[in-house]
Amino acid sequence: MPARDLALLTEAAREAGRIALRYWRRDPKVWDKGGEHGPVTEADIAVNDMLKARLLAARPDYGWLSEETPDDPGRLSVDTVFIIDPIDGTRAFVAGEETFAHSLAVAHQGQVRAAVVFLPALDRIYTASEASPPLKDGQPIAASTLEQLEGADILTNKTNLAPENWPGGVPDIQRHFRASLAYRLCLAAEGRFDGMLTLREAWEWDIAAGALIAERAGAVVTDRHGAALRFNSPGARADGVLALPPQLHGDVVRRLSGG
Repeated sequence: MPARDLALLTEAAREAGRIALRYWRRDPKVWDKGGEHGPVTEADIAVNDMLKARLLAARPDYGWLSEETPDDPGRLSVDTVFIIDPIDGTRAFVAGEETFAHSLAVAHQGQVRAAVVFLPALDRIYTASEASPPLKDGQPIAASTLEQLEGADILTNKTNLAPENWPGGVPDIQRHFRASLAYRLCLAAEGRFDGMLTLREAWEWDIAAGALIAERAGAVVTDRHGAALRFNSPGARADGVLALPPQLHGDVVRRLSGG
């Protein structure tokens, strides 16, 4: 089943890309969802509508969790769910940048078993399943194996490195950033950076696909406390995300806890 789900997600992600590119750099309608939810565009909605119709037609017994669909608590009573972010990095999309992504995952009993992250403006696709290796454009990828945190190239934002977050001392790292959280996880998965971290609560649709890809590539992927991630939770959030090589992961968890 993971192979069939992965093929389905891959086809759907490419169709999502074709839809998104019709709006990209063409002044799409944009509005603010309010609160901490940020902007949404007509492209987000068009992609979401296509994905929901296509994926649920193919798997009518699966549940549905998406950033652009009102949450249905009925998903909690289903073993297998789609977890979807129609466009991750909407601000980048609106700005005409290339690093927005479609994030598609299938989770079974809390664990992601098939995942696709597609960046249509770059024509770059990352895939993985619980039964197949992580790939970028069909080629195997592997996460960094760096053992020294000092000097490591880490994807994160400035806020995450505020001293109050690090009772054990802020690490001396080289900071980098990309707008899409899904893409950051994939960049860690392919070893272009030594890892990524976010200490804020993260929505499941932003991280589900990238978390599996990074984990299959050899990174240790957990919440900020070092606990395993579980998906299709009632609140649909994780308490931060770390995706790092084993020794760096242990060091970061220790410093965050004040050890």
